[in-house]
Amino acid sequence: MDHKQIRSALERARAGTEELLAPVSDERLSAQVSAVQSPLVWDFAWIARFEELWLLEHACGEPPVLERHDDVRDAFRHERDGGVAVPVLRPEAVRAYATDVREHVLEALERLDLDTPSALLRQRYVFGLVLQHELQRQETLLQTLELGGDGEYRLPRPHDPDRAPGGSDEISIPDGSFVLGAVDEPWAYDNELASHEVQVRAFRIDRAPVTNGAYAEFIRDGGYGARGLWSAAGWAWRSRRGAAAPLSWERDDDGWTRTRFGRREPVPPDEPVQHVSFHEADTFARWAGKRLPTEAEWERAASWHEQKGKLRYPWGREWVGFEANLDRLRFSPAPAGSYSGGVSPVGCVQMAGDVWEWTSSPFMPYPGFLAFPYPELSEIYFGREYRVLRGGSWATDGLVARTTFRCRELPGRRLPFSGFRCARDA
Repeated sequence: MDHKQIRSALERARAGTEELLAPVSDERLSAQVSAVQSPLVWDFAWIARFEELWLLEHACGEPPVLERHDDVRDAFRHERDGGVAVPVLRPEAVRAYATDVREHVLEALERLDLDTPSALLRQRYVFGLVLQHELQRQETLLQTLELGGDGEYRLPRPHDPDRAPGGSDEISIPDGSFVLGAVDEPWAYDNELASHEVQVRAFRIDRAPVTNGAYAEFIRDGGYGARGLWSAAGWAWRSRRGAAAPLSWERDDDGWTRTRFGRREPVPPDEPVQHVSFHEADTFARWAGKRLPTEAEWERAASWHEQKGKLRYPWGREWVGFEANLDRLRFSPAPAGSYSGGVSPVGCVQMAGDVWEWTSSPFMPYPGFLAFPYPELSEIYFGREYRVLRGGSWATDGLVARTTFRCRELPGRRLPFSGFRCARDA
């Protein structure tokens, strides 16, 4: 990437953020609609602060502009533990700060020698880091926007996908080895590295994600009350939360409904289920006589071509726009079995976009892991506390939704656009 391409990429990401926030009043930007989600204005402030830290300060060696924005500076100094902010941030103050940061970044970028020997500048890594951070924050903004508040959020007309060719409900994958982790990905996060060969025993994996209709059958069969189906941790979570259906589902005389972006609507039976926790996915799989795939199994099914080797996306190296439901094409999952152009090498559909898919794997480092460029990116989260999700959702940008990307989340969280597909031993 040259200076012009970097500028264009930064501007594309910012345009997406501003487009999401444009319909939202300042009052709603500052409101905290959930105890576990920051107000929208705080996510925007963190987008600007991350850009300032890594591009203006670390990459370009320029002084920060934060000290000239008293309201934003003081709010950052008085955050509540856990990342949810107490101090009130004025949207106009954050807009001014973000604009100031961007102007200084673009000015400094013109003076920056991109060929300077630096780990951050090698293959333009630091720009990929900042771009991906903003694009991922956009998905966080959408989680908060979907929770609602007063009024409906304006939604675009949905994109209508084509149907993939039919096939067996399960795909058989034989014993064999493949390369797990990122290959030839200059902007891969440290937790995707280093790529290494792993042996995977024969298994079967669902061709498509589990649908709302199938999940409703699980509820109707008493799955939430069947203690024997749940792990000890899962049952404790269910009991504590009083969970009886996916997040926002309610039952009325006509069936299941859900609330999305301020609208009450029937639950589409053919869409992949979303907003379920790891515990719910794990229990459904057990009810179905199956299990969740490991992340190695998931990546094997999504990315490995026996002749071509590792693929960035299930269908190849590039996302043109018709292969998957990414980047807010629909603002909801597409019907299961969609996207003929997105079929994986083994025959699975929708392994990119629609819903993040829970795996059974804890978030652990790969052999030879090296933290870069800071431990808080991945290292501090390693352990059995977090589980790995794969594939991206309808809200995920194509830059992020590579087959090696590892999303980590607490097993009780349901706010992400999370669903799953099942697997079983062959």
